Amino acid sequence: MIPATQIKVGMIIYYDGKLCRVANVEHITPGNWRGMVQMKMKSMSTGRMLDHRFRSEDLVEVATLERKDMEYLYEEGESFIFMDTATYDQIPMPKAIVGEAANYMLPNIKMTVSFCDGNPALVEPPNSVVLTVVSTDPPLKGATQSGSKKPAKLETGLMIQVPQFIVAGERVLVDTRDNTFLERAKD
Repeated sequence: MIPATQIKVGMIIYYDGKLCRVANVEHITPGNWRGMVQMKMKSMSTGRMLDHRFRSEDLVEVATLERKDMEYLYEEGESFIFMDTATYDQIPMPKAIVGEAANYMLPNIKMTVSFCDGNPALVEPPNSVVLTVVSTDPPLKGATQSGSKKPAKLETGLMIQVPQFIVAGERVLVDTRDNTFLERAKD
């Protein structure tokens, strides 16, 4: 248990007996009142966003997570199938747990999966992935790397902004932390 004031974005906590991932933390200190911590959390079981205001002296239980490297294999119905790279066990994970990581998943990509009490709780993609541009506007004549950006749809369905010189069919390196174009992929 830790004080609510020490909670950081990305932590997995227990709220009303359920696992939640902290999405936003705001410390509020209104004039002569006691300090508060306003938190937005995403329920790991339902995927719904929850808001709660903790008093600064409230204690919050942080989940103990076991992290494993796993390989994404395929999608089956409402689940994604992952393989434990150490034991070769295949584990289905619902879309609510995979969340935004689905934007970067191609077969055989390695991801870090956090487990809480033996159940998958969080899927984290690597910091950068190589994806193919499926569609984008044609390049502007005379466009340079430092020029304006244009939208591009990637093979996973993710939309990002790319430089004008990128064309459909090119492979690009994407930063998964903020969905930004890094560079052309070196094959």
